[in-house]
Amino acid sequence: MDRGFFTILGAQFLSALADNALFIAAIALLKSQHASQVEVSLLLHFFTISYVVLSPFVGAFADAIPKGTVMLICNGIKFVGCLGMLLGLDPLLAYAIVGFGAAAYSPAKYGIITEYLPHDKLVIANGWLEGSTVGAIILGTVLGGLLVGPNVTQLLENSGSPVSGPLFGILSTTLLYLGAALINLRIPKLNVDHKVPHRNPMYLLHDFWHCVKLLWRDPQGQLSLAVTTLFWGSGATMRLIVLDWAIIWLSFNLEQATRLIAIVAFGTAFGAVLAGRYIQLQNAFRVLPAGILMGGLVIAMLFVHNVYVAAVLMFIVGALGGFFVVPLNAMLQHRGHLLMGAGHSIAVQNFNENLGILVMVGIHAALVKFMSSPVPADAAPVVADYYAKAGGMPPMISIVVGFGLLLAVVMTIITLLHRRRLRNGEMLH
Repeated sequence: MDRGFFTILGAQFLSALADNALFIAAIALLKSQHASQVEVSLLLHFFTISYVVLSPFVGAFADAIPKGTVMLICNGIKFVGCLGMLLGLDPLLAYAIVGFGAAAYSPAKYGIITEYLPHDKLVIANGWLEGSTVGAIILGTVLGGLLVGPNVTQLLENSGSPVSGPLFGILSTTLLYLGAALINLRIPKLNVDHKVPHRNPMYLLHDFWHCVKLLWRDPQGQLSLAVTTLFWGSGATMRLIVLDWAIIWLSFNLEQATRLIAIVAFGTAFGAVLAGRYIQLQNAFRVLPAGILMGGLVIAMLFVHNVYVAAVLMFIVGALGGFFVVPLNAMLQHRGHLLMGAGHSIAVQNFNENLGILVMVGIHAALVKFMSSPVPADAAPVVADYYAKAGGMPPMISIVVGFGLLLAVVMTIITLLHRRRLRNGEMLH
């Protein structure tokens, strides 16, 4: 791995760091405005919708100009979304603008790796990339929790600052986006030509749909895409689940709860590095059983009330996720690059994965809306304070059991399907 690769990695890291700090700051901003728990769940929904809507077009955009330039433009869009929050725009709408920038950023971020490196280094590169992303999730989540936590809030109040903790957190993320933009300027430009021959929107829609069908009909691409779609849908929902679980089961405040999310992310980084080191591209599908075990461990959350046991459990869950998603992500990128070009492939991947996020986060929001219960009179003070103005407490038992079973059952089906295709010789090309 040379200097150019680590420049790409650095730009991606700072942008992802800002994304995750902003997520926590936006939650805190909604809570300070006495928003309902449903609105907090919908925050990810608003962020993700751009990925789905723009997928037919961002792949062509990422393939048409240098991907470092694409990343620079997208960081600018994210910066505008931050400014919107600071200037009083509805947090959900402002976060949707950030999601707009992130949607166009992702094909360039992953696509440039596929174009820059030979295919035999993709698993290692993805280990670095996913490890860096998860590192940004860890630090960004912790940073967001610190910026909106009681210590910083008290410091701001004592200094007479008119800026609240949430707004201070949002303001801080703008500096991270600026730093990412500066690194973007030094990303290598590559002589790769995958331009779409037409700019007509209808042609782009037709071209995109053709790529979707092409990847889903490819035996290796189909299974890889199914797993990564499930993983990212689960990962987004898991952040909301762990947040509520930490507050209700462990009596954590928001800042403390973000640390458990960070531990999950740290485990994912550990699993990603292990996969990058020990799993070759041709053996990518051997990691499927890890997803089944991950679903079972999610259900085990309901039996944990000790902080240290919770931390260990979250680390293991994250490690299993990182271990099984990195090789399959590399396989998906490899097949997509061969079939349609890097930018198009990542756009198709984003469309499916974020459609999975929309569905799973939508189900979570529906459960919260229709099954939440009043805060018990004997609830811990931190629980009562967090949920009193949010319309009640979410149905954690139903959410955790349903989520864990879904993950385990779907991964079991994918594993059995893969084994059947191996016996039939369908995975040999």
